[in-house]
Amino acid sequence: MEITRETVRLALYIFGPLILASYVFGIYRMDDPNQLWGGIPESWRPLNVACMFVSAAGFFIMFWFFLYHWDTSVVESIQWPWMEGNSGGHTRLLISFMLVTIPSMLWLELTAYHISSGTTFSQWLVIGNLWLVCLGNILLGLLAFNAHQQEIASDTIWPLIGALMLSFQVIGNDGIIWVIKYPW
Repeated sequence: MEITRETVRLALYIFGPLILASYVFGIYRMDDPNQLWGGIPESWRPLNVACMFVSAAGFFIMFWFFLYHWDTSVVESIQWPWMEGNSGGHTRLLISFMLVTIPSMLWLELTAYHISSGTTFSQWLVIGNLWLVCLGNILLGLLAFNAHQQEIASDTIWPLIGALMLSFQVIGNDGIIWVIKYPW
């Protein structure tokens, strides 16, 4: 199966709303949704929520440039920085975006499972899930970096900025701070 721009768009149109639905459904089902904050002090929460919006904006910047703004043949040529070639860019984008979206959709349910079971296994399920999102963010950043290095367009700095914006929440708050502060 050939992965095209439309394939990546469709996947994000499906999984993006499913992330939001999983949060609404998951929070609704929990007895105490505040447990999801773990050990994050209440005074940090407004900043954390602000980072969520910055992160979402970064995601949409990358989404816009990779899947709408730039010519599809140019995006198809994007490689990992250590590779050469001129094809497979949409496949790499799909992998990267799916590593961000699918685990994001599962995070709340896995955390609720950990709260109910409290096992080491469930702890590592949650941490591994969050680190998959971090990996997806890093891969998107590497693709954005490669696009910038290749100078595929005059505005290649924007997806790189978008990846950095996404990383504030995904890597900084979720992958590091939340994992450290959560009362495992």
